[in-house]
Amino acid sequence: KDCDEAIEHINQHSSLHSETIISNNALNIGKFQRLLRSSCIYVNASTRFSDGGEFGFGGEVGISTSKLHARGPMGVEDICTYKYLISGEGQIRK
Repeated sequence: KDCDEAIEHINQHSSLHSETIISNNALNIGKFQRLLRSSCIYVNASTRFSDGGEFGFGGEVGISTSKLHARGPMGVEDICTYKYLISGEGQIRK
């Protein structure tokens, strides 16, 4: 349908982990990156790159799909969340 409807649907129904847009429209790409609440937002690339090794973090122990993942006493660094914006040119992961 349109980019606004896609963004609304993703924000309501997604796990908010990784999303991608395949587009050459700079306005839609910017809106997609700005308005989605997901932690990894890809442009013209596969979401299969959402992996600790691919990001250079080493092996994963787990993946948090909630907004607040810490338990017990927390400092500022424990309650920070990250949003990664990844741009590509059609790359896939085999």
